[in-house]
Amino acid sequence: MRAVTVRPDSENPLEVREMPDPDPQPGEMLVQGLALGVCGTDREIVSGGHGALPEGREWFVVGHESLGRVRQAPEGSGFAAGDLAVGVVRRPDPVPCGACAHGEFDMCRNGRYTERGIKGADGYGAQAWCVEPEYAVKLDPGLERVGMLMEPTTVVAKAWEQVERVGNRSWFDPRRVLVTGAGPIGLLAALLGRQRGLDVHVLDRITEGPKPRLVRDLGAEYHTEDIEQVMSKLAPDIVIEATGAGRLVFEAMAGTSAYGIVCLTGVSPGGRRIAVDAGSLNRDIVMENDAVVGSVNANLRHYRQAADALAAADQQWLARIVTRRVPIDRAEEAFTPQDGGIKSVVALDPAAE
Repeated sequence: MRAVTVRPDSENPLEVREMPDPDPQPGEMLVQGLALGVCGTDREIVSGGHGALPEGREWFVVGHESLGRVRQAPEGSGFAAGDLAVGVVRRPDPVPCGACAHGEFDMCRNGRYTERGIKGADGYGAQAWCVEPEYAVKLDPGLERVGMLMEPTTVVAKAWEQVERVGNRSWFDPRRVLVTGAGPIGLLAALLGRQRGLDVHVLDRITEGPKPRLVRDLGAEYHTEDIEQVMSKLAPDIVIEATGAGRLVFEAMAGTSAYGIVCLTGVSPGGRRIAVDAGSLNRDIVMENDAVVGSVNANLRHYRQAADALAAADQQWLARIVTRRVPIDRAEEAFTPQDGGIKSVVALDPAAE
């Protein structure tokens, strides 16, 4: 079989290499890889700015946005040959912290977790892979072309869960949400907002191409004005921040309605400074009972929530998020940013191209 691998210290770190077919261990499933989604985290891993190799290894299989079809599954696992499946990314450490021990491994407190394709474990960027059934989720058969969107959907499923948990500290009846950024995370966050019956607004600087149309076809409103202007006009109850851009983060914190909630999902680059009136920001947050929460990764509960959300979505709308699909022989193209694109996908199975 072939696999997309990364050797961080190499002059050409990304390589599609031939590997032996995997041999499932007792209790594991064997899965035929169908497709692999590529995101900014993967590009950082290739550039050497993120991730960690398995111990004693000089390279590993990259990829955490998986989609596969079960070839064989243990009896009683809940899976059968032919099922569509997605592998969970994170695993708790062998001596788990309290959060990991309670199944909340996305909230690990000691950092000794592993993540497939990211930190300490091979990923899902291979034409066949193995996974424990308890770390896999079955997908609706209709998601065969878009199921690799599952992992980013888990991220926003968790973000929405966090927003609702914070909101329910008191009476909570949100009406309007602003999503900053119309990349995959932002669009999927908007989707889940619309599924909740909210008035959804999306802010992005792109004025043409698929993003504005996708937002409008979702029944949401697309904005390209300055964020301060948008926040002043909307005064949203909820902001899902999906860019990591420093100015947008702070403007979002300062511009919600009273008792507003900002959920940060974008990771900001270091080394950039902006001027902030910290005193006024602190006063606004305290005096209006606002809340700001960060959210990253997902546990099994969020994977199941994401599977339900994708199954309930318009499949043609989801398919339009994928703006580039390349065969595994050309996997390197998917790791190069695409002007005006949204989501790049590597077709691991020739039949899935």
